[in-house]
Amino acid sequence: MNAKSLVLGLAVAAAAIVLAFTLNSYYVFVLAQIALLAIVGIGLNVLLGLTGQVSFGHVGFYAIGAYTVAILTTKAGWSFWPAWAAGTLLAAASGALLALPALRVKGPYLAMITIAFSFIVQHAAIEMDSITGGQSGIMGVLPPRLAQGWGAEQTITVLAVAAAAVVLAAYWRLARGAWGAAMRAVKDSETAAQSIGLNPLVIKTVAFTLSAGVAGLAGGLFSPLSGFVTPDTFNFMQSILFVLAVVIGGAGTVAGPVIGAVIVGALPEVLASFEDYRLLFFGALLLLVLWVAPEGLMGLGRQMRARACGHGAAAGGASDGAAERTPDAAANADTHAAGAAAAVHDVALPRRPRATLAARDLGITFGGVHAVSGLSMQVPAGAVTSLIGPNGAGKTTALNMLSGFYRPSAGDVLLGQRPLGGRPAFRIARSGVARTYQTSQLFDTLSVEDNVILAMGRGRLGGLLANRDARGGQARGMARALLAYCGYRGAPSAAAGDLAHVDRRLVEIARALATDPDVLLLDEPAAGLSREDKGMLAALLRRIADAGIGVAIVEHDMTLVMSISDQLVVLDAGRRLAVGTPADIRNDPAVRQAYLGESLDVRVDAVRAPRTPGPELLGVADLVAGYGAEPVLHGIGLQVRQGEMVALLGANGAGKSTLMRTLAGLHPSQSGAMHIDGNTIEGRPAEAVVGLGLVLVPEGRQVFPELSVLDNLRLGGFLHQAGREARVEEMLDRFPRLRERLHQRAGLLSGGEQQMLAVARGLMSRPRVLLLDEPSLGLAPKVIAELFASLDRLRAEDMTILLVDQMAGLALALADRAYVLESGRVVAQGTSAEIAADDALANAYLHA
Repeated sequence: MNAKSLVLGLAVAAAAIVLAFTLNSYYVFVLAQIALLAIVGIGLNVLLGLTGQVSFGHVGFYAIGAYTVAILTTKAGWSFWPAWAAGTLLAAASGALLALPALRVKGPYLAMITIAFSFIVQHAAIEMDSITGGQSGIMGVLPPRLAQGWGAEQTITVLAVAAAAVVLAAYWRLARGAWGAAMRAVKDSETAAQSIGLNPLVIKTVAFTLSAGVAGLAGGLFSPLSGFVTPDTFNFMQSILFVLAVVIGGAGTVAGPVIGAVIVGALPEVLASFEDYRLLFFGALLLLVLWVAPEGLMGLGRQMRARACGHGAAAGGASDGAAERTPDAAANADTHAAGAAAAVHDVALPRRPRATLAARDLGITFGGVHAVSGLSMQVPAGAVTSLIGPNGAGKTTALNMLSGFYRPSAGDVLLGQRPLGGRPAFRIARSGVARTYQTSQLFDTLSVEDNVILAMGRGRLGGLLANRDARGGQARGMARALLAYCGYRGAPSAAAGDLAHVDRRLVEIARALATDPDVLLLDEPAAGLSREDKGMLAALLRRIADAGIGVAIVEHDMTLVMSISDQLVVLDAGRRLAVGTPADIRNDPAVRQAYLGESLDVRVDAVRAPRTPGPELLGVADLVAGYGAEPVLHGIGLQVRQGEMVALLGANGAGKSTLMRTLAGLHPSQSGAMHIDGNTIEGRPAEAVVGLGLVLVPEGRQVFPELSVLDNLRLGGFLHQAGREARVEEMLDRFPRLRERLHQRAGLLSGGEQQMLAVARGLMSRPRVLLLDEPSLGLAPKVIAELFASLDRLRAEDMTILLVDQMAGLALALADRAYVLESGRVVAQGTSAEIAADDALANAYLHA
């Protein structure tokens, strides 16, 4: 809030007070109501705008403030001032008590709890008639005396306008401070907030308490304004108006609730001459405003200014949370940041002794399934430790236990000599374990440097109205130096939500390092990066380890892993399979077997000779696809002939599932051509692709869990209704287990049974080409054998299949031909026997 905004705000407040002494008493009453609506809206904006929590029950806190003032002044003989303070405190305390259970739920459940609270307050006022007067309420509530000759409406209007100004200034200070940044962080990502030491429950409870207290403050002024209180005054519609005031004006903005209060409070009076049609016009205008400006009028104004200036609209949160800079100022700031980084390159990460993170016999069970069992490992200081293993090996699960996002069922986690097992994630982060994620989780409504500054406190926020950088710019300089250290070259003041993918990765690592951790855990940091960016990332991780921090990564790019790791921990089916240097792991037969499914030396003789090929049915040429500016698939070309099974092999992250989704129409291609039997696929929606006969059985089964097995099968035949029930019988004969579970909910089936159902559902669509994506993932060996026997029968029936599976040995035993992918490129192709004997396969998995 600059000097111009401050002067404008004071001018508006002064104009409102002048109007209080020039208008007739009715319009002064309306003006006071608008001021009270603005106060509640500002308080609700803390909850809705900063933390993203929705409450439709704030009329309950408003009623608590009003009834407290009415009861204490009329029955207990208190003066207005202590009664007003008591009403505010009681409403705040009620908000804190309600927040503890309410904020453990989200979305509609939170809204329902707050609605229930408002009904409880209203009906308590009816039933407690000895205190509240019951349905008749309390009459004769008198206002305080501020000056001789002022009427009740004028007195309350002056108080309400002054209170609104104070509350608005406090909100502005809160939103720009550390607590406001923490609230926005919790709204953007509770998971990431915990990883820098923030406790989301405490932060949301504080927001709820403040919001409730401000509503009670306004309610305390309502009693003397109206002169009486009754239960009917505090109905559900009043809560709706409170929320509308925030939403129409612009949630998360400083002036939004005030503008919304003026519209919501004054519009009914403007439409008063329409009598019977007033509510209709009122509702229609509100719908129009929300349709034209879903981010509120403040958001609409920001977008219009951005268009006029030729710039993209910044995120609303970032505009309130960080000072605005001109392009020249931003360029100067970046130059200064680069200079600062060069000056403090060696001290960006403080040199100090750092503890070793250790897991001892760590285990966790999900619904009777042992995801990780007996895991013991260390992440020593000053070294890079990589966790590798096939899909479903338990790598990310292990990382989640080490960082506190999963509570281990067995074993313990230690940082040095301190036990961490069982502690919540935010406490483990405060102890010195930092974390990044598979999908970057920045606080998008904060600026880049504010993401980093917020992490520096490890959860310590200071006073509610404290500055974000209480050290006079020192933290901001340190944040910029750390960003430069990590390779970020963009504007520190940029909104984090506007960053490119590679910059999000770098900023997330800088934010993690800002906590000054002993150990840094990274989950697939190279995902989606170009080769050049991966090289920069590898150098950064090596530099972090050389600075003394223990680095542990889960990563599927074996080139990167082998180039930077000091030790590798190999997991298979939740158990530690091997530990050693990259050279040791490359040559470990057990590791090769875990990655390739079976020892290739054993399976080569069992690989079947290819059958006489039919005509090409599925063709792909020069296919490029990805999830951003950097493609995942680079010029892929392959063909599948009628009646043959083709295996698509490669390590995790090679692009296999992306290729399958692109073929199925679930992900757009950037260039290249795809066809099935001469019909082009690119640009067609998924349902049209299925209609052409290309059917995907997706990774992870993805059955409809609430529907029965029978209903899942019938839905699979949706496009081909003729003979559907006969095909259902055919599927039940093919998979006898499904007949036994025919009327059970699909979500209650075992993993193997769900995979059988997924394949059967795919076959119900009468596929010309069946795409199978990781059918063996997460299944027990016995179930895998049964599943592959079913696939072998399909092969014998001349079903055309493109198979992706981590069990490379078994896949090659079934397939006629195979392609090997590495980093989104085809690096080998040929018959199954040729691929089994080709070193390119082992190299793709283990960079051997």
